[in-house]
Amino acid sequence: MDFTLALPTFFVTLREGVEAALVVGIVLACLSKAQQTQLNRWVYLGIGAGLLGSVFTGIIIRSSVLQVQRSLPSLESIIEPLFDCLFCAIAIIMLSWMLLWMTRQARSLKANIEGSVTSALHHSEAAGWTIFSLICIAVLREGIETVLFVFTRVQQSNVAAIGAGFGLLGATAIGLALFKFGVRIDLRRFFQVMGVLLLLIVGGLVISFFKNLDAALYAVSIIDPARADFCISDQSCLLGPLLWDARAVLPDKQLPGVLLKTLLGYRDRLYAGQLLAYVLFLLTVGGSYFRSLNPSAPSAKPPALEEPSQS
Repeated sequence: MDFTLALPTFFVTLREGVEAALVVGIVLACLSKAQQTQLNRWVYLGIGAGLLGSVFTGIIIRSSVLQVQRSLPSLESIIEPLFDCLFCAIAIIMLSWMLLWMTRQARSLKANIEGSVTSALHHSEAAGWTIFSLICIAVLREGIETVLFVFTRVQQSNVAAIGAGFGLLGATAIGLALFKFGVRIDLRRFFQVMGVLLLLIVGGLVISFFKNLDAALYAVSIIDPARADFCISDQSCLLGPLLWDARAVLPDKQLPGVLLKTLLGYRDRLYAGQLLAYVLFLLTVGGSYFRSLNPSAPSAKPPALEEPSQS
């Protein structure tokens, strides 16, 4: 079993899990400050519900995919890459959006959460449910993103799930270190590094999306030769010319090529359309991400990321 394939889900789950852990830690700190620790159980119930909802979502997705494949066995060569395209597209959109949203909201995250908790405590009859909803949504959002990312690697889902499990453990450890043991961690730097790494990982998904879409179209052209005219060549339907073939020098199924593939989007066979999509993704989403870091205003510290132990 090649555990290199677990690295992308480990890093994605670690980053998303730390985001959820920040929300949980800030809420617990607010309840402690307000001397309302009897409401902590609603926080833990929200965590459990969010995790169960994420697992349930994964089960539904997996069973749906298997059901479609069993129902249409003759179209498996088309259905499998189409499902991979679907999961890739959803994961790309969700992970990119959450990366940009979290970066822009970081400076006001703590204040917004504290405001929600304070408002909930003023309505004591519904405070528990409000806190439960806040935590459940935060955990469920990050969990569903991870589930969708795991399903972009359907063929290696077991290994990807292992990476997700270790990422969850790592996020839990960071959360405990911050809010229970008062360990000082430079979360600003952590999220900046993880953000760049996430950009590269999602860029790899962009390459995979077009590869799977091309494979689906190619399968259609084989099943129905009358539709083969939409393929550019015998090698590619929409990806254009082959730019390089490094299978003999640096194959992407062996180290170190597989590590470059899982983390940086490297492919030992790359077409012009894939490279163009990868560069456009980095220029648009990556450009927005680096602009959202706003390095020109260093004095504006994100409280949630700089002073978690004082929440």
